Order: sequence, then structure tokens, then C-alpha cells
Amino acid sequence: MATAEDAIAQQQTAIAQDENLIRLLVGGDVDPALLPASLAEVTPAVAAPPAGMRSEILLRRPDVIQAEYLLRAANADIGVARARLFPTISLTGLLGFASDALSSLFDKGSFAWSAGGDASASIFDFGGRRAGVAVSEAQRDAALASYEGAIQTAFREVADALAVQGTIAERVRAAAANTEAAADTARLSDARYKGGVDSFLASLDAQRSLYAARRSEIATGLLLVQTRIALFRALGGDSSAGSAAP
Repeated sequence: MATAEDAIAQQQTAIAQDENLIRLLVGGDVDPALLPASLAEVTPAVAAPPAGMRSEILLRRPDVIQAEYLLRAANADIGVARARLFPTISLTGLLGFASDALSSLFDKGSFAWSAGGDASASIFDFGGRRAGVAVSEAQRDAALASYEGAIQTAFREVADALAVQGTIAERVRAAAANTEAAADTARLSDARYKGGVDSFLASLDAQRSLYAARRSEIATGLLLVQTRIALFRALGGDSSAGSAAP
């Protein structure tokens, strides 16, 4: 009981801290009626990603846009840079999980390329001549490396989120089944205790198992929501990612 009371106190603290974050986000107090009463109210509002989502959506990420502006400042041809460095693939497969193209992108270091001199020249040559401005090689290399890094980070974050997305539904199902089994055990143990067949310790142990199973199920459901939100953020918060705002 003391362990459960401690867990409740921890959750109350977490709720208060989250409410403070919401106030900071909106710049004022929030009507408690607008906040969800349970995790079950939040889950339907955070949709899974659609199938066949193209990688071009990542070009709207703030960090990728920032890196492209740095390239423009170095007189780079953004069209050439995208053609040379940005993989144009499908991010999600038929079920909304990671596509084969995305998974193979990180196989055997195939994504850990370096632009090299030829790529750098093709990206900067046209823009430099057009502007008639000489940009130092170090500045160009830094801007190009920043762009490469932003692209690779974008694809990596999406791949990581989709990796969890691919198994989270099965984990939620398994957690629910475990809770159901633990509830049956607790019910039977309590009946055996009341019938004088088992000791109270056996019934108490079954209740502990049920409590742990329920907490695990809630944690898995929370992970489902967090994963979808992480994917939504990795995709740049784009509305076409399929996640609705709670």
C-alpha cells in the first residue's frame, strides 16, 4: 500500500509539472475542462501515420529549412543540393510502418556518405557564378556539412519513431492480455482465500501482480501516444503526417 501511495504522489507531481508546461505553452491558465481525464481520451486524437508518405515532407522541418538558408547564404543551388543529397523515397509502407526503402537507407552505412569535392562543386558552382561572389571553401564545407547533418538527422528520427510504431500495437495488445490474465488470477485467489483454501498472502500476491500489470499496460499505452507525437515532430509537425491535435 505504501508503494502504491508513493506511485500516486509521483503521478500527482508529474501532472502538476505538465500543467505548468501547458500554461507556459499557451501563455496563461487553461480551463481544466479542456484537459483529458484519461489516456483513453488522448489516444484517438493522435493518429497513426498514413501509408505511402513521401520523404519530401521532411523538407518542411525547421532544421532542414534553416540548413538550406545557410546554403543559400553561401550561394549554393538548393535544387542541385537536394538532388545530390536528399533521398526521395517513401517513408511508410502499406501499414504505416517504416518502408523497405527507409530501412535499407541505414543498412551498411549507405547513408553515411560524404559530399566530396565533385558534389560540392556542382552545388556551389552555378550559384557562385550567378552571384559573382567568392565564398571561402571552409564556409561552403561548413554549410554543406550542416545540410547533410540536418537531412540525416531527419531521416534517422523518423526511422527510430517508425521502428517503435511497427511493434507498439502488439505490445499494447500483449499488455492488455496480461492485465486480463492477472485480473482473473486475482479474482480466483480472492475466492480461494475467502473459501479457506489459500492464505491471505496468496491473495495479496495476486493483487500485487494485477497492480503491476495495470501499471505496465498504462505505460505501454502512454508509449504509443508518445511515439506518435515523436513521429509527428520528426516529420516537422506537418498536418499531412496524419496526427490530429488533441
